[in-house]
Amino acid sequence: MSPAALDALYRHSPVGAIPNGDSKGTLIVAPGSALTQPLASLVEMLVWQGKVFDREQGFLLNKVLPFSTQLVKAQVYEGISWIDGNAAIILDYAKTPFILAQPIRDEIREVAPSIYLGRSFWNRIHILDFVLEFSPKKF
Repeated sequence: MSPAALDALYRHSPVGAIPNGDSKGTLIVAPGSALTQPLASLVEMLVWQGKVFDREQGFLLNKVLPFSTQLVKAQVYEGISWIDGNAAIILDYAKTPFILAQPIRDEIREVAPSIYLGRSFWNRIHILDFVLEFSPKKF
């Protein structure tokens, strides 16, 4: 999808329920270009594989590094989107011990059953997009 199509999909999607459990993550790099899939595969292999949500406790852990180590905690809650002022699920890293992640804030919306489109911000600047896919049985 082009950046404009991703934006339209996000803006027209419902917030959905706060997810629970393990997700497969796909980073969207250079959307709409021939580089999107190869870069996403490289990132998945070496850096980031998704997120594990604990809905009851209101937090998540990112799956990072080649062995999906669960690190980089974020608070999870429903809030207001920086993109359009409507409801979104907020993934807030402000209180994580990883100082470099503290300026990050993600927001997600459910674009299909058990599939969420995420928008990531660094100090309120939109920097990238990602997809989280949950197993419907575990959701």
